[in-house]
Amino acid sequence: MWEQQLIETENGVFEVFISGEGDPICVTHLYSEFNANGNRFAEMFQPFYKVYLVNLRGCGHSTDDTSKYNFSLQDSVKDLEAIRHTLHIETWGFAGHSTGGMLALKYAIMHPESLNFIVAGGLCASSDYMRHVGSMYCKENPNNKRILEIMAMLKNPASTIEERQAGSKEWALMSLYKEQSYDNMVSRPNSGKTVSKRLDYFSYEELPTYDLRPQLPDVKTKAYIYGGLYDEQCPYEYAEEAATLLGNATLTTFRESNHHPCIEEEKAFAQFVETIFNEQKTSEGKHA
Repeated sequence: MWEQQLIETENGVFEVFISGEGDPICVTHLYSEFNANGNRFAEMFQPFYKVYLVNLRGCGHSTDDTSKYNFSLQDSVKDLEAIRHTLHIETWGFAGHSTGGMLALKYAIMHPESLNFIVAGGLCASSDYMRHVGSMYCKENPNNKRILEIMAMLKNPASTIEERQAGSKEWALMSLYKEQSYDNMVSRPNSGKTVSKRLDYFSYEELPTYDLRPQLPDVKTKAYIYGGLYDEQCPYEYAEEAATLLGNATLTTFRESNHHPCIEEEKAFAQFVETIFNEQKTSEGKHA
């Protein structure tokens, strides 16, 4: 079960869903809205950590005020820091997938002192993936036209529930290595609805100049980077690039996955998280 809490911070009120026990780890996505159903990615950390699943500014019941802070990566990190301070958490881990992984990189650049480690995958440290023919977001990709149609339909208030469900399924199938993985994807309660205003901000305001690569070699925070070998959103080579550039990173490859290893290779991903947990405990013991 995920327990809802409304956290009053100096940056505003944020909705957080909490589950699990142990050391704290924060999980979120740059433009997704969560609810008490939790999230399949966040769920992977529950057996080992106390998970804080955060609705960022403009999502769910979190503040929508953009008079001082906006939806950028930088301000999102500031909001996460405000949440951490209010919860009196000295340091925590951070895990993010896709643009959540990009947020993890930004967090490690801005506030390494707040992080025990980051887990990040399905990501790119720059906007280069938008120009990679292997990414469905590239204009030259054969799926790009249809993706744009689906995104437009999902943003249209006049779209029917049936149209939305069909479009969402089609988009999901493009991001899976094996079609049968879709049954696993929808087999359990989940949340993570796209918040259009945050997606639009990222797409049009931030993405054109997004490039964290020059800063990554200076990041010493332990980084567990992962990628699906057949990722058609952020191609696998960008996970390799981020892991190579970071000063203290490992790369885990999921060889039968597209964009969602935690669903397509659920058992292997669970082992990946357990390995992280064990390594962190061993590291804590050495520094005790």
